[in-house]
This record gives sequence, C-alpha cells and structure tokens, in this order.
Amino acid sequence: MDGTGLETYRYEALAAELEGMVERGILCPGMRAPSLRRAARGAGVSLSTALLAYRLLEDRGVLEARPKSGFYVTDRRDRTRPRPAPSRPPEEARTVTLDGGVADMLDLASNPAFAPLGCAIPDARLLAAGGLDRFLARAARVHGQGYNIYTERRGDAALRRELSRRALRHGHGLAPDDIVLTCGCTEALFLALKASTRPGDVVAIESPTYFGLLQILEGLSLRAYELPTHPERGIDPEALSRALVRGGIAACLLSSSFNNPLGCLTPDAIKREIAGILSHHGIPLIEDDIYGDIHFGMERPRPFAALAPGADILTCGSFSKTVAPGYRVGWLAAPGRIEAVLRAKFGVTLCGPALPQKACADFLSTGGYDNHLRRVRRVFAETVARMSQAIDRSFPEDTKVTDPKGGFVLWLELPRGLDSRVLYQAAIRERICFAPGPLFTATDRYRNCLRLSCGHTWDRGLERSVERLGELAREMME
Repeated sequence: MDGTGLETYRYEALAAELEGMVERGILCPGMRAPSLRRAARGAGVSLSTALLAYRLLEDRGVLEARPKSGFYVTDRRDRTRPRPAPSRPPEEARTVTLDGGVADMLDLASNPAFAPLGCAIPDARLLAAGGLDRFLARAARVHGQGYNIYTERRGDAALRRELSRRALRHGHGLAPDDIVLTCGCTEALFLALKASTRPGDVVAIESPTYFGLLQILEGLSLRAYELPTHPERGIDPEALSRALVRGGIAACLLSSSFNNPLGCLTPDAIKREIAGILSHHGIPLIEDDIYGDIHFGMERPRPFAALAPGADILTCGSFSKTVAPGYRVGWLAAPGRIEAVLRAKFGVTLCGPALPQKACADFLSTGGYDNHLRRVRRVFAETVARMSQAIDRSFPEDTKVTDPKGGFVLWLELPRGLDSRVLYQAAIRERICFAPGPLFTATDRYRNCLRLSCGHTWDRGLERSVERLGELAREMME
C-alpha cells in the first residue's frame, strides 16, 4: 500500500472510531469532541490525518466545527420515539391534596437494593464530597469555634459573594445582600411562596411539575392552576395570558431551565415574553433554577431574572443536584422582597448551618466547582442518551419519550390504557423504582406516564433494569 492509501485508511479508521463513540453514547450531542491534537496522539497519526477524519465526520453530520472552540457532536440522533404531546390540564384552580405515594416512592428510592430510577438525586459517587469535605474539615479545624454560631440572617457573606459573581456570568446582576442562603431549594421555594402569597391564593405552575413543589403548595394551603406545557419549549405564553386575564392568580412558579419532569428548556425570547406578561399584570414570578448548571450544550441557560432586570422575580437555586445534596445549601435571590423573605425564614429555620456554607464558599472560590461540573455534565448526558436508547429497544412501540438538553430525568408517555401505578407495583416486586406520572399533578392526569432518573453512571445493571421495566410494560399490554 502506498503512502496515500495508508493515510486514507488511517483517517477513515479514526473517523469510524469516533463515530462509534457517538453511537454508543460515550460522546453525546452538544459535547465537545477530543481536540485534534489529543485525537492524533491517541490514534498515532499526524494532525493533518486527524483533521481529515474530523472533516469527514463533519460532512456526515456527526460533528460540527465552532470557530475558536473546536468540534462538537451534533444532535443528529436517529431516534424512533416521538416526543410526548403538550399537556392540556383543565383551566381551573385545584386544591392540592396528595396521597402517600410520594413518601412511599422516596423510601424505596433511597434503598440501595432497588434500581435507582425513582428520585432525581445524583449518585453520591459522582459528587465532589471529597473536595468539599476537605474544605469542611479545614474550616472546622482552623475556625471551628468561630463557626459554631448562628450565621447572620442572610447566611455566610463569602458564599453570597461567590453566588453573586457566578450570576454575573450569565447576565444576572445580583447584589450579595439580595441573596438569602437556605436549607436546599425546597426551603427557598417555600420562602418565596410565603413572601409573595397568602393561604388560599392560586399559584400558576407548569403541568406536569415537580411533586415536591406540590407538597409545598399543599403545606401552605395554596391552590394550583396548571398551565399547558410543551415538552421542549415549556409553557404557552398565550395560555398564561388567558389565565391572568380571568384573574385570581397571585403568583407564578416556573422552571428556569430543564423542568422536572419534562426536561424542557424555554427559549430566551419566550422567557422575555412571559416576564412581560406577568409584569403587565403585576404578578410575581418565582423561578426554580436548580438544574441550570447541568446543561449539555455550550452555554448555561439564562434565568428569567437575567432576561428581565427590574421585574418582580424571585430566583431559587441549590447545590443539591450538582455537588452536595447532604449539605442542604440552597439560596433565594429576591430583590425588593428581601425583608419579607427574612421574616418568613425567621419563623422556619432562623438561619442555616455555618460550616457547610463556609465549605461551599471555599469550593467555589478555588474553581473546584466548575471543574466538577464539566465532569458530571458528561456523565449525565451520556446516561440520558444511553437510557433513551434502552427505552427505544425495550418499551412498547407507541411509547413517547422526552429529549432533554440538560438535567437528568426522562419523561415517558406510555400507550393509552397502561397505568404507571400498576406498572410501579410490578416493578417494585422486581426491585426497580421509578416515579409514576400522577405524582406530578394536582389533577387526575398522567396515569400512563412516568419519570426515570438518569443521575447515575450508566452500567449494565441500569441497562438491565430499564430493559426489564420495558418488558413489564409490554406484558401489561398483552
């Protein structure tokens, strides 16, 4: 073989290897491909040969070149499953009355004997516990006595400064004094609702929505008005406008990015339109931004508050989905409502634990958080892609599944006639846990839907569990 022939073989072989990594889910849509230099070194070829391989994959639509950035995997997956249809909840407010299904599912989801498809909690082995624990131990060793006190009402000043700096990265100008540290995002949502509503008020929410939010609404004696929600674009601004014109809504609570359970991401233009509609009617917006840092694309989605400065927006976030669920460190940014939030917090937790806040502040200031995020995003993106492929192979033919661009949950719409609660009972007997669809609504809907968590590294055990769940669904159809 002459030199030209050998070179042709080498670049085609490298292209085939990289395309295989995409097909197996090792490289997922939106992820950056290995650099040309790294690929050339790994394959033992020249830079020019590696460039030929990348150009070939670009021609095939596998990769796309981005100026001054490199090559990225395109979203070209040939998926056979259609997306779930936009939701159509009843146009009326409902009292939130939940049964014990959530508690039962949470108990089983924390049991290591069950496949972890239930709770949207990341695998502890993926998280940066080691790094955080070192900062925690150092703070306790060096300043233990000084931190064995109540924090100031807003929480650790250093952590609030770090959060303020991070907010500036995506255009959210936020003063440290406008931030209150909380016990996870749950308390942040609770305080935001407490500061902007009264018992009996109606809150407009997405449908389906996170079941923890429904529990907060029930605990505060608030009613829910569920809005039609598209599985990719979020709520319909026209539906929101019609609901506000009818009156009776006191606040609106929406996901900033990657709704749980749909994983939808509302485009910036629609976010601005929603913020304008709410401002026109004088309605506060509470945004849940807990999944914003878990994006599979290049840029972090911007929260509503960054797109509508000056609007009455309360932004909630937490480290629970990214780095430290056990530390229970969250935050609420509430310019204009800070005193109402602090009064509400005084009656709930007064203040948060000082040492975990200090450890998180040090972790952020050293750049450890950003390095950690790059790693876990790759893991979550791979698990979402691989689980989607397993669903394609295993579930009934008419099953529909979402295609999230961030977060780590998938929402499945099973064929009509299948009840996810019946499937749940069959799955529990096989030691497989998931979240049935009716948990995500205050109405009697989504019986044929379910949510799967993708918060663990993909392995053969997870694959077998998803495949078996699909088999159980097929058996129910028969």
